[in-house]
Amino acid sequence: MKIFVFLIMLAMPLTFVNAQRIGELAPEKKPEVFPDHSWGMDIMFGEGGFGLGTFLRQQFNRSLTGFVDLSISESKDDREIEYVDFFGQTFTRGKVNRVFIVPVNFGLQYRLFASQITDNLRPYINAGVGPTLVVTTPYAKEFFKAFGDAKAKFAAGGYVGFGANFGLSKSNLLGINVRYYIIHMFDEGVENLEGRFRKDLGHFYVTLNLGIMY
Repeated sequence: MKIFVFLIMLAMPLTFVNAQRIGELAPEKKPEVFPDHSWGMDIMFGEGGFGLGTFLRQQFNRSLTGFVDLSISESKDDREIEYVDFFGQTFTRGKVNRVFIVPVNFGLQYRLFASQITDNLRPYINAGVGPTLVVTTPYAKEFFKAFGDAKAKFAAGGYVGFGANFGLSKSNLLGINVRYYIIHMFDEGVENLEGRFRKDLGHFYVTLNLGIMY
């Protein structure tokens, strides 16, 4: 019996050593290294309407990226209601002008949870500021012909947002960004609906980012 107990006590340290070896953690995978530059287009869907844009980004380090972007979209008054006539054409009662906003923003993008989440999903917050060109065209005229009577003003603008880039491709960029634009005019504003002038043209947008990295 004593010999049996002695053999068990002798085997226990060897068993512990083997178990420790089996349970050793694999070395951590090195983070993916993505190109520092990216360029592409934005497809925007928001309260004010549909929009298109372009962007250029420069990565400073794994977490911080600088950018400049430009977009164009329509800005509608919250009280605008579209009706459909007998022939299937849409119209808005009391509408005087179509209003378009063309913001140019310079800003920073900060990546969140860089060491906790896999590189396949790269969430971030971003913010930008810059001038905005506000263009009005008469609603009574056909859409494209109305640009012949376009009028332009400048406003101060910017946005804050959050989003994420997806995938491990080192050449193609795919992401989505939710933004709230703040655009303020310092004169009487613009007239979408008759007798109703707007100085603040801010809207929420959901933006799909498609681009290349290099």
